[in-house]
Amino acid sequence: MIGRGTLAQRISLLACAIAVITALLAGTLAIGLITRKNLANASSTLAQLADAAQETADVGTRPEASQQRARRLLQASKVQSVTVSANGQLVGSTALAGSAITSAEIGQLLAGHTISKQATVNGQTVLVEGRPTRIGAIVLLQRRTDATAFGDALIQQLLIALLVGVVLAVMLGILVAARISRPLRRTAQAAHALAEGRRDVAVVPQGPAEVAEVAAAVNSLASALSHSEARQREFLLSVSHDLRTPLTAIVGYAESLANGVVEPAQSPAVGAIMLAEAHRLNRLVADLLDLARVGAQEFRIELARVDVAALARGAAQVWSDRCGAVGVLFRLEVRSEPVWCHTDLSRVRQILDGLFENALRVTSPGSPIVLSVRADADPHTVLLEVRDGGPGLTDSDLAVAFERSVLYERYRGVRQVGTGLGLAIVDGLTRRLGGTVEAGHSIEGGARFTVRLPTGEPSAG
Repeated sequence: MIGRGTLAQRISLLACAIAVITALLAGTLAIGLITRKNLANASSTLAQLADAAQETADVGTRPEASQQRARRLLQASKVQSVTVSANGQLVGSTALAGSAITSAEIGQLLAGHTISKQATVNGQTVLVEGRPTRIGAIVLLQRRTDATAFGDALIQQLLIALLVGVVLAVMLGILVAARISRPLRRTAQAAHALAEGRRDVAVVPQGPAEVAEVAAAVNSLASALSHSEARQREFLLSVSHDLRTPLTAIVGYAESLANGVVEPAQSPAVGAIMLAEAHRLNRLVADLLDLARVGAQEFRIELARVDVAALARGAAQVWSDRCGAVGVLFRLEVRSEPVWCHTDLSRVRQILDGLFENALRVTSPGSPIVLSVRADADPHTVLLEVRDGGPGLTDSDLAVAFERSVLYERYRGVRQVGTGLGLAIVDGLTRRLGGTVEAGHSIEGGARFTVRLPTGEPSAG
């Protein structure tokens, strides 16, 4: 997007910032430490040289000659030496010595005291060490730049090493950024392809674990979309077929009536067929509308404190009569005391009606349908169960029982089937109430559908 840097740019900039900040901190600390330590060592070394020069000057019968020898030895180390005579005159004095040593300090030396200081001459720091001798004193002077030349060279090498480290860190950051962003860029391209309608998208998982996980998720999404769209196409074809069948019958009989082909005596039978097909068509449209409403965000749920046991007894009165009319046995298993649940009464009744409708369709006369209401092992859950003595479901059927039209396609022409949407609506309603529904095998020999609803208020959505 415009105005946003890429991940590679951000990682590279971050690597640069970290490298520069680290180099600055390390350089500042190291240079400060080296400078202080170097200056301290230089002062200590000059003091030791001054002590040695003092001892050398006091050796022998001719102190002047000894001091001359000491000066020659010190010149090799870029150390200037000045002799102070007994009357306070500077012997072998240089401009540096004249500016760095004061008359008061000469007096201190002649009085037998040592001096150790740093003086500033022409903007340069000069280390000064003075020691008294038998004939006066000896003073050593050394410019700081000469005394710390080795340390300064070391600091320059350190700065070069830090600069090289920063460059290498930046280059490494750019390489790492490219390695991370490249698979992400390919994954983004695959996601854009999915958005454009392509489903043959496959991303090779590469890079760090998190990046590879994103690629795997996109692959899973592509597969799920492809499967879902295939199921939708199958569903639309199935629905189109089911809508066309009653419409064809209605249109055919209507044309026959309009053309006078149907004898007057046959008109009631033809009307009954048209009415039955119209009811079938109306039931399919109603199921489609219910399925659409269940998935809609504005689907209304009116929560209240409901006695599920009383609800079950009310449903049993209706469905026991319907079962008795076709010779199917109905049995209710429910406690006499209330079973409370915070849910939507009408939606729970709709769930039970859908399960009863499904069970009654496949249960033969003389076989049972059972409604059971009881508390679950989980004290926060109420269990409603509808069992039948029909042909039941296979293990493979149980896994797809609530998918739209799957069982309908498997058993159309084999056993009585409805619209193929009833169980999908039951599943959708149960989920909207915060519960679950599962299919299984019943002890009566047929299918079992178990609905679990939370006794408390279900979560939104």
